[in-house]
Amino acid sequence: MKADRLFKWTNIATIWLWLSLFALLPILLVLITSCLENDPVHLVRWQFTLENYRALINPIYFKVFWHSFCIAGLCTLICLCLGYPFAYLLARMQSKYKSLLLFLVIIPFWTSSLIRTYAIISILKAKGLLNTVLLSLGIIHKPLSILYTPSAVIIGLVYSLLPFMILPLYANIEKLDIRFIDAARDLGANTITIFARVILPLTLSGIVGGIVLVFLPAMSMFYIPDILGGAKSLLVGNLIQNEFLSAHNWPLGSAVSMVLTLSMGLLLLIYRRADKIGQQHESISEI
Repeated sequence: MKADRLFKWTNIATIWLWLSLFALLPILLVLITSCLENDPVHLVRWQFTLENYRALINPIYFKVFWHSFCIAGLCTLICLCLGYPFAYLLARMQSKYKSLLLFLVIIPFWTSSLIRTYAIISILKAKGLLNTVLLSLGIIHKPLSILYTPSAVIIGLVYSLLPFMILPLYANIEKLDIRFIDAARDLGANTITIFARVILPLTLSGIVGGIVLVFLPAMSMFYIPDILGGAKSLLVGNLIQNEFLSAHNWPLGSAVSMVLTLSMGLLLLIYRRADKIGQQHESISEI
């Protein structure tokens, strides 16, 4: 009995130690740095201030946050529209085809995201694959200028983050009992009603989980906007990178990071709420 209790407390202590070293301590350091004054020589001056957070009210920074929110929101919406039907079909597919398609979804993770982003350049550039195909088919008469635009950034983000939407949706939809759909159909419900009243509530936690996994990286991504958007697309991730590495304003960069971290915490709370709602729907359905 004592050995079991010792093993239990050892596990708890190990988990808390890991969280403290690799999660709580870094966040605490960023929070402390965000409340210090900037020093051009020593990077920070040990003087408490909230000026870094007040600076974020500046319209310039607000514009960056709003632009990042719109880009990340549109990227998330596209991933959801593309990922949900695919995940649903994947979950309802026969096992032999399901394994192959899951492998195709996961295989991009085997290569560097940076390499895949540079590969997109060869597709979107003026003499790239996309323009070559469209010109040869006569659909367009001059090359499209997609590269180094917000559209290219969105394409790159969707390509990189789409698997993060598909996998949680697939895991959630696979647990959906097909008998609920059959029962609704037998009671005379049409396809739209079945989706809105049966499928959607039971897969809500998967949807919110996918949104969290896509939206947050899209907000903080910096290399994809740098490579595909050039100087025309400045997201929050680029702002943090510039403040730390170019402007050497660590306190302001830390303040931006804390705002992003708080946004992540808010989304995680929403996810937990949606997960509870999904579990309630599942319990009611089982009754």
